[in-house]
Amino acid sequence: MAVARAARGWIIAGIVLAALAIVLVVADFGVRAAAEDRLESEVEAALPEGVSGEVQARVGGFSVLAQLIVGRAEQVELSAPELVVDGAPMSVDVLAQGVPLDLSQPVDRIDATIRLDEDALNTLALAQGVPGGFTLGDGVVGYDGSVEVLGIPIRYSATAEPEAAGDRVLLRPVGVEVGAGGATIDLSRVTAAVLDGDPLTVCTAESLPAGVEVAAIAVSPDDAVVRLEATGLVLDEAHLEQTGTCG
Repeated sequence: MAVARAARGWIIAGIVLAALAIVLVVADFGVRAAAEDRLESEVEAALPEGVSGEVQARVGGFSVLAQLIVGRAEQVELSAPELVVDGAPMSVDVLAQGVPLDLSQPVDRIDATIRLDEDALNTLALAQGVPGGFTLGDGVVGYDGSVEVLGIPIRYSATAEPEAAGDRVLLRPVGVEVGAGGATIDLSRVTAAVLDGDPLTVCTAESLPAGVEVAAIAVSPDDAVVRLEATGLVLDEAHLEQTGTCG
């Protein structure tokens, strides 16, 4: 009888533990959903001027309840497939690690990926005061420009390799085509002036929260993919409204 009672006790304890686990899982699911909803609304409200779009959030980690207790989410994924920045549509995915529930506190690390097509690239460039007309190729960006030789402006078309440079993207010319330019102009001087001159600079900091830098950029005929990174960024409205500057 004692053995039977002991066995019955273990069975009851097992049932209670299983029921408690189910309750915790359900509660955690509800808390996770509520936390994700809160993040989505707060991040959308904190988007800086000139930036709009819906944000989807996913809170990672095993237990959101446990993360609530310590006041910090292990990992948060944000996705904005139709974000608009200065009139330029783009897709943005963000992976944030060490995210405080109090958004006035800094996030440990943020990595973001932005995808935009040729039209969006030109719209964004024009918003930054850079002449448009960019074309996307296999690892290169094409653009038109002009250079003065002996006081005469000469138009040219160049291809350049994009380079991430923190607060900006540099376009380093690797090829150039020049028009006739007149019989008195040595076109090789035009080519040399373009290829040996300073790279074309596109300031990205002015469209990003202060502290966010361009870490990498890849270009194909379909789109440009830009990877951003930041450490210690605060995701509240006051900080996200402060865009960076190019020195």
